[in-house]
Amino acid sequence: MENKEVNHNIKEASILDAVVPIVILIGMLLSSVIFYGSDSSYGPNQVALLFAMFIAAGIGLKNGYTWKEIEQGIVKGISLSLGAILILLAVGALIGSWMLAGTVPTLIYYGLELLNPSLFYAAACLICSIVAMSIGSSWTTAATVGVALIGVANGMGLSEAVTAGAVVSGAYFGDKISPLSETTNLAPAVAGTDLFEHIQYMLWTTVPSIVIALMLFTFLGFNNSEPPSAEGIAGMQSLLQKEFSLGWHLLIPLAVLLVLAVKKVPAFPAVSIGALLGGVWAALFQPEVVQGFAQEGRQGAVASITVVWTALYDGVAFSTSSEVLNSLLSRGGMSSMLNTIWLIMCAMTFGAVLEKVGLLKRIVSAILTGAKSAGDMISRTVLTCFATNLITADQYMAIVMPGRMYKSEFEKRGLHQLNLSRSLEDGGTLTSPLIPWNTCGAYMGGVLGVSALDYMFYAFFNVINPVLAIIYAFLGIKILRIPMPSYANNVPGKG
Repeated sequence: MENKEVNHNIKEASILDAVVPIVILIGMLLSSVIFYGSDSSYGPNQVALLFAMFIAAGIGLKNGYTWKEIEQGIVKGISLSLGAILILLAVGALIGSWMLAGTVPTLIYYGLELLNPSLFYAAACLICSIVAMSIGSSWTTAATVGVALIGVANGMGLSEAVTAGAVVSGAYFGDKISPLSETTNLAPAVAGTDLFEHIQYMLWTTVPSIVIALMLFTFLGFNNSEPPSAEGIAGMQSLLQKEFSLGWHLLIPLAVLLVLAVKKVPAFPAVSIGALLGGVWAALFQPEVVQGFAQEGRQGAVASITVVWTALYDGVAFSTSSEVLNSLLSRGGMSSMLNTIWLIMCAMTFGAVLEKVGLLKRIVSAILTGAKSAGDMISRTVLTCFATNLITADQYMAIVMPGRMYKSEFEKRGLHQLNLSRSLEDGGTLTSPLIPWNTCGAYMGGVLGVSALDYMFYAFFNVINPVLAIIYAFLGIKILRIPMPSYANNVPGKG
């Protein structure tokens, strides 16, 4: 009876109520980027999210909600991200063990073999795709292999803007289809879909987009008559050979993970198995590397166990003669994912409060006025993600906020949540590096030395994919549907 009385006294949120916390969050996030730059996602954004959450909670209290009800909404919202958090921890462990085992270095080595002198731009895109897919990070790929490719292009007198566009295209394609990627794990977690099903469903838009992008890069490369000086790339390959015992057998952990994915083994146990297998491979095939990380006085099995154990929770930190290679390989471990988990929990908390006190519903009803078809829903989702990237300057927000906003609407309209998770990546992940003031755009411009305003029109994959997703939606191509909820069939006037 008490709950009914409380609910009876709750006032419906006004459009002003819904807009106030959003405006405050936007102002704080923009200030965060101005004050902290690319470091804004390492604490400042989390503070902004929690501050805006308390503003939303205050509006909820004003409208009749109790703090207990709001807190229950927060707990429920955070619980929705727990699956993704477990996967992210497993991914961190996997990256650390695969670095130590030489699995990732082997992928990078063979990826660099694809550098074809007559097809430099397309080859640059492919190389970055392979590296990003193997390590699950577009940022690390751009800051390491991407920087090396920009240097090669500069030495040959090629366009730095086109090269940067190829690097960004390849890095984000590889990142988007990698189960190691943070955003690739975040999108299905927010939408409520399976990680590997999400990746498979994304292939329908990502593969045609990257093929078109490669064709365009190939066309642009036809005029490159001078063979490139690939000393930097060859030097990196030499360092990889010197540091690791390379070979195709080191790709078995990757093959096992892919088989588990095809068999539809849930992501958390599948990735965990891959991480443990990487640790075994490190002990078997990289004894010298493992011994190099061992504490003084430790030998044999004890050294292998402790080094692999450390790689699983804290990653690896290599110290070679190349700072570029050190930056590329020194990563991984569960600890490397803690900041992302922190950001996800704060974003989910903010979204949960907006949803609990009715602000999210108020915003969605305004945006979806007139939306009838699947094309309307998906196109508005993609555009909302892009707008969120423009306004909040953060790709995580561009995934979490629209995901929370549209999740129930997709279900009500008989659209499978895979449509939502794919749209979140098409519009959220891919457009973030095209915006100069977005943390991704600022980061890419900083490490590559080419402004997002210069390379954005050459980042073909990032531009084509969202457009293709909208075209698919309006043409009804690969749009998954589910039976309409029973209550939808009882709405007056429906027959």
